[in-house]
Amino acid sequence: MDLSTIILPEHVFVGLSAPTKWRALQLLSSKAAHCLGLDESLVLRALEAREKLGTTGIGNGIAVPHAAIIGMTRPRGLMVRFSHPVDFEAIDDVPTDLAFVLLFAENGRSEYLNVLAAIARRLRMEGVLTAMRQAKSADELYSVFMTDSIC
Repeated sequence: MDLSTIILPEHVFVGLSAPTKWRALQLLSSKAAHCLGLDESLVLRALEAREKLGTTGIGNGIAVPHAAIIGMTRPRGLMVRFSHPVDFEAIDDVPTDLAFVLLFAENGRSEYLNVLAAIARRLRMEGVLTAMRQAKSADELYSVFMTDSIC
């Protein structure tokens, strides 16, 4: 799966700040709405509803807030590195510094799972998480994440 068609370079943000998970979801909704041409309140309601079902903090400082959005035709995403970790109530209790927002069509849940699996594979590559956390800019963060190997 080509993640570069789902997360574009201009949809990567470094240094965002939010004091709580709920404020982070508001911030992420605003960014997603602006980047993807969606209604911010619709995105926020969908992300909050999903989060209420259970945390999207998957551990190791990573969260993947995601939701089906009416009108979406294919999965799209954002990548964010927070300036200070946010408590996403992750399964390992490690605060989140990296978030991937994934939005997809209501009938595209299986496609979303493929995207999530591709992100997980990339994050498991040796050195990727460390390099992502050390990236100095959004461009560098994107480049590190999209590169097939880290030296």
